[in-house]
Amino acid sequence: MKKKISLIILAMFVMLSIFSPVYAERKKEEPKIPSVTIPNSVLNITKENTYPNPSQDMPTLQPSELAQKLIDSSKIKIENPDLIRMLNETTVNSTPFAIGYRAFIYLGQWPLNYESKETSANWEFQKINTNYYDNRGGKAPYQIHYVQETQKVVKGGLTAKVPSADDVKKMMLLKGMEKSGLPLAFETIVGGGTKKDQLYNIPTKRLGYLYGYAPAVNEKGKVTYGEVYLMLKGRKKMIIIKNVTSQGIGAWIPVQDHISFRFSASEAPR
Repeated sequence: MKKKISLIILAMFVMLSIFSPVYAERKKEEPKIPSVTIPNSVLNITKENTYPNPSQDMPTLQPSELAQKLIDSSKIKIENPDLIRMLNETTVNSTPFAIGYRAFIYLGQWPLNYESKETSANWEFQKINTNYYDNRGGKAPYQIHYVQETQKVVKGGLTAKVPSADDVKKMMLLKGMEKSGLPLAFETIVGGGTKKDQLYNIPTKRLGYLYGYAPAVNEKGKVTYGEVYLMLKGRKKMIIIKNVTSQGIGAWIPVQDHISFRFSASEAPR
């Protein structure tokens, strides 16, 4: 009886060892649900925009084999693309006579990672256009649609001054796009003459106003800094982080090639 129970337990362990990695891999591949839902009033103008904004696709930089080992050796998470790029370009040759060899190389102070605490959207971040029509003397409803009158440049930025701001912006941009599922850029342009065919009815005896707004994502979290050292000890290679500090940071990041529309009709001019 005891032998039979032991065989059953052994079989269960074998099944778990076979299926657990498969389950873990499936769980890892599950797509992340964006934290931001686009309202119906926000329309994509990628095809209509007369100014072709450059794509902001920023694939995560893949570390080399050596860089990955160095990153894994650090007690502090390293996500800075520029630091990873530098580690990718690092070459350390081991020799049979490396026993007793020791070196401590200072690589500089870096923003190491950004931890996102909150990602939200302001769909009316900046007004960029107003179309209107006076139908107070009209005998039938009048339809208007959006036409961008002048070119508008919409800029975002960090809410506070921090060291290595460009590196911090890259990490926040990557995290913001990942969490929101939106195309983000710290600068986006809506070209003059851009049109959208969505129609809005202005009743008789009314003035119709169609406002266009550039939306933006507000990213809030903290950035971690540290002094980075490459330590070579015999044949071992590792990253040591010293003087670690964290700082709260926020950023406004415009949504690229999207406009939020708000329509109103009134009896008097606004």
